[in-house]
Amino acid sequence: MTGTAIPRLVIAAPSSGAGKTTVATGLMAAFAEAGLTVSPHKVGPDYIDPGYHSLATGRPGRNLDAYLCGPERIAPLFLHGAAGADLAVVEGVMGLFDGASGRGELSSTAQVAKLLRAPVVLVVDASSQSRSVAALVHGFASWDPEVRLAGVILNKIGSERHEALLREAMDSSGVPVLGALRRTRQARTPSRHLGLVPVAERRAEAVESVRELAARVREGCDLEALLALARGVPALPDVPWDPAAEAGPRTGGDRPRIAVAGGAAFTFSYAEHAELLTAAGAEVVPFDPLRDEQLPSGTRGLVIGGGFPEVYAPELSANAPLRAAVAALAAGGAPVSAECAGLLYLSRSIDGRPMCGVLPADARMTERLTLGYREAVALSDNAMAAAGTRVRGHEFHRTALEPGAGAAPAWGMTHPERRVEGFVSGGVHASYLHVHWAAEPALARRLVASAAAGFR
Repeated sequence: MTGTAIPRLVIAAPSSGAGKTTVATGLMAAFAEAGLTVSPHKVGPDYIDPGYHSLATGRPGRNLDAYLCGPERIAPLFLHGAAGADLAVVEGVMGLFDGASGRGELSSTAQVAKLLRAPVVLVVDASSQSRSVAALVHGFASWDPEVRLAGVILNKIGSERHEALLREAMDSSGVPVLGALRRTRQARTPSRHLGLVPVAERRAEAVESVRELAARVREGCDLEALLALARGVPALPDVPWDPAAEAGPRTGGDRPRIAVAGGAAFTFSYAEHAELLTAAGAEVVPFDPLRDEQLPSGTRGLVIGGGFPEVYAPELSANAPLRAAVAALAAGGAPVSAECAGLLYLSRSIDGRPMCGVLPADARMTERLTLGYREAVALSDNAMAAAGTRVRGHEFHRTALEPGAGAAPAWGMTHPERRVEGFVSGGVHASYLHVHWAAEPALARRLVASAAAGFR
């Protein structure tokens, strides 16, 4: 597949709140409803928007994060995720040129657009401006000559007169207007303390929201011009990312069954994680801690990703049989990988409600948002990582832990501050840190190998 010219667009904005998710998801849904196979992508570490992208397209929403995975993996991961698609739509993050703090363009939408050789369509919140929109677009178009700003979608327009003024101003900018969306008919996309409410928590409503977005985009955007723009891209010379090649040769033996938590409480996961576990030799079986009272039969390893256990603490606590099963599996030495929400679920309690009791810590909600990229090193050999393994990750939570004694830390944080974080106890590796395993496939290999070798 080297040299594949997958049609593609990057949907960006001058800043957060301009309507990137509205436009990107609406475009994905509109093109999918028109019969195209659409591949959805999201710049950055966001887990929630890709859920809406997946709902719009019927394909896994995939992240493209140059900080977590390295710039060299962006095009390969894109080609892997977009294989067989008629069109790929990439939703940006924050403002077009905003990246990791203090790291220049690293992890910005602009950097990803350049790595993908993709045209950028800028979504502009025009609600409080008229002629100034042309100056704003001119600035973005000229800031980095390597970024091809190929069109603008004007969002939050107040009236026909307002739209006419905006289009007149844009006529002299040299950047075509490819869409104009009114302030009315806002789709129902409720938010919570970490952003939009995930699809898994409101699927029926989310389906209707995505339909509304598609209708809005069809009405206000020039889909033919956008598709023509996407089809005019060059081929990418990169080789698609291959989970089998990344996982390496299997060591033989049976396929250990690894249970992966899902459902409404645990919605944060990168699609590549399950692909790497499978490629490394595992049988991946999903389960829902809100509904299932036992782990899947024959479970020999466990992965519990991020999500919102604090929202579902009463239901998770009430499922005492599953909590006991998780505790028993961990006590037996099985490899357990827990990130953020998984860390909380393994704790003794969340806001006073009993959890699995695997870790000597209690969790509580706070008003403080912990958010940002991190760099860390594994402090000891464990079921997930060899001592000295260096990773880049991301934290995103409003909870805090009050740890007790009895477990070693998982990571030594090296950037942006030095501290220890997480827990290692037996086969358990639990941390607030979200890591993209595509950047460190040895994590998946080691987890599967540990499950395959058995445990005491």
